[in-house]
Amino acid sequence: MLSICFIFFIFLLIFSLFLFVNSIYLLINDLVIFIEWELLNMNSSSLVMTLLFDWMSLLFMSFVLFISSMVIYYSDEYMYGDMNLNRFIILVLMFVLSMMFLIISPNLISILLGWDGLGLVSYCLVIYYQNVKSYNAGMLTALSNRIGDVALLMAIAWMLNYGSWNYIFYLDCMNDQLEMKFIAYMVVLAAMTKSAQIPFSSWLPAAMAAPTPVSALVHSSTLVTAGVYLLIRFNNLFINTFLSKLLLLISVLTMFMAGMGANFEYDLKKIIALSTLSQLGLMMSILSMGYPKMAFFHLLTHALFKALLFMCAGSVIHNMKNNQDIRVMGSIIKGLPLTTSCMNVANLALCGTPFLAGFYSKDLILELVSMNYLNILIYFLYFLSTGLTVMYSFRLIYYSMSGLMNFSNLNSISDEYLIMLKGMLGLLFLAIIGGSMLSWIIISVPQMICLPMLMKFMALLVSLMGGYLGYEIYQYKISWNLFIKNKFNLINFLGSMWFMPFLSTVGMNMFILDQGFKIIKSIDQGWNEYFGGQLIYKKMTNYSLIHQFIQNNDLKFHLLLFIILIFILLILI
Repeated sequence: MLSICFIFFIFLLIFSLFLFVNSIYLLINDLVIFIEWELLNMNSSSLVMTLLFDWMSLLFMSFVLFISSMVIYYSDEYMYGDMNLNRFIILVLMFVLSMMFLIISPNLISILLGWDGLGLVSYCLVIYYQNVKSYNAGMLTALSNRIGDVALLMAIAWMLNYGSWNYIFYLDCMNDQLEMKFIAYMVVLAAMTKSAQIPFSSWLPAAMAAPTPVSALVHSSTLVTAGVYLLIRFNNLFINTFLSKLLLLISVLTMFMAGMGANFEYDLKKIIALSTLSQLGLMMSILSMGYPKMAFFHLLTHALFKALLFMCAGSVIHNMKNNQDIRVMGSIIKGLPLTTSCMNVANLALCGTPFLAGFYSKDLILELVSMNYLNILIYFLYFLSTGLTVMYSFRLIYYSMSGLMNFSNLNSISDEYLIMLKGMLGLLFLAIIGGSMLSWIIISVPQMICLPMLMKFMALLVSLMGGYLGYEIYQYKISWNLFIKNKFNLINFLGSMWFMPFLSTVGMNMFILDQGFKIIKSIDQGWNEYFGGQLIYKKMTNYSLIHQFIQNNDLKFHLLLFIILIFILLILI
């Protein structure tokens, strides 16, 4: 009997290939299919669902479905023994469905449907292993993303100034009108929360509490790339404005911060999560410079090797009896030759090694940055971050694959998980040829890049330097120990994402939630209540008692009233 994972794997794979072929057809013929589906019509008011099918949306959907199919097939063995496997698969499929909604929507309302769907299902998946750490991580993820959801709702409200919520018709004229720039600010804020840019970065490593197949899907092609995809669609709104310069600075700082943090991290999944954050910064920065196609190109190539990297990490964690600390690993290449080969290919693709998937997008982006009019800070941070990527990748390789095994005396690690290996090999093929294939598809016209020799070799130089420094850090030589001596505060600052997780949790509680609690107690439940609801209640009660006393038709009351009237008459006379 076929398992539910295998059935969905076949279905998603076929659907992915179908969408890929159609995206090529639309690209070659320069076609866009715009569908309006009328759901309800009442008294000339119609509720219409709009769908946009162009080469970009179909190609992205094809990649999302391909990675999802491999992840679901991989989950069949990774989640083996889980009593709620069907629920897990349904949650993953709901996640993919929400992403589909977001990709094909030219309408802000239906985008919100997919956007909120991603937020809700990601919360359910992050708290899948039900423990305190997972609950905290899930709450941080959900609340960070809620900021973006509110921004999107405000953009929807502001869109009422136009005749429709189909933003695709108004992108060209929005930028000309000053009051409409509000929509651009709200959309960029929403994208920054979903793609975890500074200061919303702390939720992304925390979301590693989810099962590894979820991480492979979420942190490669779905949740975190939703913000980048939204900005690719809305790029006309903020290109060549103050907002684009601000986004460029924030994204480059995010890239640098994540690259630096990954070099001080020892949790295998968190290192890969920080590398995702670094690559998201790269996508956002090239997007803010006015190259949406390049951002989309890197988004797709990154999805391929990052999903593979997470799958390899899952296999290693399984063999390490669910231990994620890279310090206890070592010589895993002897027991897991195939897994480590896949992991090395994915790592090298991430570093931008020539002729692997990452090289075609990353090298082109770096050369476009070298050709652009940038200040020295952005240029320096760009290439420094590239070097840091190679640095933490080589550090990870050396820690896990060379040296002595530091785990236990009895090591029984082996490549015995065949279904997981098949899922990884499916992605390995595209992690090697995917970049070349996509460069032929997306960049139809060759681009002329004219650079001096030093700038042309800059990417290669910083990569080689980063690889060497990664090896040095792994070695822990005497010179390195002297360098880090008495620098605990600096290392603590760099290794903890510039204290962002602390500020997002304890800091928010101390400064914002605590103050909010005091304001509620003193105003909403204090003076407002005393002079508002409670005062009205007491006055109304007293008046009601007086009224009731009058209504009782008591002799004493009539005598009193009679005496008062006589007294008034005597005064008047």
